[in-house]
Amino acid sequence: QIQLVESGGGTVQAGGSLRLSCAASGRTFRNYATGWSRQAPGKEREFVAAIGWSGGSTTYADSVKGRFTISRDNGKNMVYLQMNSLKFEDTAVYYCVADYDRGSVVAGGGRHWGQGTQVTVSS
Repeated sequence: QIQLVESGGGTVQAGGSLRLSCAASGRTFRNYATGWSRQAPGKEREFVAAIGWSGGSTTYADSVKGRFTISRDNGKNMVYLQMNSLKFEDTAVYYCVADYDRGSVVAGGGRHWGQGTQVTVSS
């Protein structure tokens, strides 16, 4: 069982930037595909971004392409989401996700989830 802890959320003005971090436990972190999903109040959870264990094969939701960048540091057991040009519509709780199956993460699923971190974009 892998444990995931998100941090870096907060309130930012539209057009600003935030970087979310996810700290993972265990020596097997490098074996997991990881990603981020989000859920806004009253809305369904939606996939945001995913990255394979090697750091390649990145996938992004259409709504964040060109603005968000996912990366990982296997040596530090960390995964990041750099969010630029934030919009009010990006306001949501963001969850770090991990699964051996990258396809599951891309589909918005995943076996392991963090507790979430709130991102609020003010307008």
